[in-house]
Amino acid sequence: MSVSKTEKRSRVLDMTKGSILKNLLLFAGPLAATSVLQLLFNAADMVVVGQFSPDSSTAVGAIGATGTLINLFINFFMGLSIGATVLIARYFGAGREKDMSETVHTAVLVSIISGIIMTVLGILFANTMLSMMNTQPEHFPLSSRYLQIYFAGITATMVYNFGSAILRAVGDTKRPLIFLAISGVINVFFNIIFVVVFQMSVEGVAIATVISQTVAAIMVLWYLAKQKNALRLSFKKLKIQKKKLLDILKLGIPAGVQSTMFSISNIIIQSSINGFGAVVVNGHAAASSIEGFVYAPMNAFHHASLSFTAQNIGAGQNKRINKAVFLSPLCATIIGLFLGLLAYTLATPLLGLYITEPDPILQSQTILYGIERMGTVCVLYFMCGMMDALSGIARGAGYSLTPTLINMIGVCGIRMLWIFTVFADPAYHTINTLLFSYPLTWGLVIVALIVFYLTVVRHGVKRQCEQNLQFSHK
Repeated sequence: MSVSKTEKRSRVLDMTKGSILKNLLLFAGPLAATSVLQLLFNAADMVVVGQFSPDSSTAVGAIGATGTLINLFINFFMGLSIGATVLIARYFGAGREKDMSETVHTAVLVSIISGIIMTVLGILFANTMLSMMNTQPEHFPLSSRYLQIYFAGITATMVYNFGSAILRAVGDTKRPLIFLAISGVINVFFNIIFVVVFQMSVEGVAIATVISQTVAAIMVLWYLAKQKNALRLSFKKLKIQKKKLLDILKLGIPAGVQSTMFSISNIIIQSSINGFGAVVVNGHAAASSIEGFVYAPMNAFHHASLSFTAQNIGAGQNKRINKAVFLSPLCATIIGLFLGLLAYTLATPLLGLYITEPDPILQSQTILYGIERMGTVCVLYFMCGMMDALSGIARGAGYSLTPTLINMIGVCGIRMLWIFTVFADPAYHTINTLLFSYPLTWGLVIVALIVFYLTVVRHGVKRQCEQNLQFSHK
């Protein structure tokens, strides 16, 4: 089946044709810019409360302490969006418009249901989870307020993210960037109004985030509703198509479980960091925010690999996928290495944007703890980018369970084993020992994913491409 003329005119990037490297860069570029922009707005939250909040000395750490909990909830359901991306990209590559439309409507409804579930769970169990993480007493009240407001508006975040995943499936990474830029400006505006003008604390930042995410969700729904092709969203057609839902779950649940396990291991690490005191927590919270700017451009190649592989399997383009297996991880590695070294070189002034302790001695100590973290994580972060790009290729090919098991065992299992054995030993109970678990587990997973591709995925991709070529010729 061929793709319709209207769809040809509207699609942004058909990755089944043309230069592979150019396609990957054209896809990853706007997506990386979107992620970086999102991080800038998140950083603005922390900078605003750090500079202008009446309780600035604890507000930054309070927000930083909630990040792993928010990711614990969001990442599972975002795994489902990966399932939708793979499915829609395959149908797009094969020109199967009816299947695309059914998947779009199913995915949007799943995002709404997911958001409602997270709102209920997040509000009910926020305090319980903060307690389980050994959140510092001075951070606890602020972290609790921030979490409950954030989760009250989480449905809008899910709708925006699922809508963006739908657009990414057909190579459109520009519209999500535009929508996020608009909503981000709104976020900064309300941050200033609530925190600077009305002297609110973390609750002002949380409310601003909810407002901006709601605007982003409305824009992505409006854009999908205006489409003239298989991506068109009709609210009257919102319905869970059983087969499409099962396919989304089959591809998405393993990715969601993996992300959840990552979050759990990060929660354990955050709990361990919390045990070193508020100064360490504040330094690591600031460093973690900076690390996100290194990770985001690399992670764009995870999504580029996923959509590229799925589209080309749908079109039966096996040779293009084999070439992308080398190019995508290489791009992620080069970008991650450059940005990681740059961030570490500029660590002191960058951390100073977040950390504003009135006591100069505490200020200096907090920054030193942030630099210590960046020296281990930021500099070696390129390994994580390579790992994610390889996982994206496997998932785009429909292999979602095995990469999940590899990541869960290699990253989560070994990382937690490290914490409860090596780090638990009083002789090695240091921050550096704790942080070393990151590059150790990244390296192990990279080796396992390469072996998995060479022994399983490569042959499976070839078989699927041959089957899709036969289907298109019928």
